[in-house]
Amino acid sequence: MSGFGGPAPDAAVYVISVAAELTGLHPQTLRTYERMGLITPGRTAGGGRRYSHHDLELLRGIADLTAHGIGIEGVRRILDLDNQVTALRLRNQDLQAELEVTRAALRQARIAAGAAHPNTLPVLRHSVTGQSVVVWRPS
Repeated sequence: MSGFGGPAPDAAVYVISVAAELTGLHPQTLRTYERMGLITPGRTAGGGRRYSHHDLELLRGIADLTAHGIGIEGVRRILDLDNQVTALRLRNQDLQAELEVTRAALRQARIAAGAAHPNTLPVLRHSVTGQSVVVWRPS
């Protein structure tokens, strides 16, 4: 249950007739979208379809796209791309969090190492083109 007393967005609670009424679509259209793989409603033990709030939003989005002249294959591609974008956003968030943890650990390591051993590495300066010298030492 959500904090507002209603079902969670992914809780499959709406029967097909209610889902059809809430989305403005015919029940047969919902069945067709399911056959085409555009939506996968939950199922009861007896096999009845149950739609979640998330499913209803998806159905409304599909209806909006088709109303604007986009064919079913175009809708399928848009949904696939939307899922990829969502996955990439989540991955990006994970990587940003990991990077911040790594940066913090590096800062701590620098502080700890800096107190004991000052940096003795040479400073590399940007060279002017044509004035570079390459030193090669065979092994």
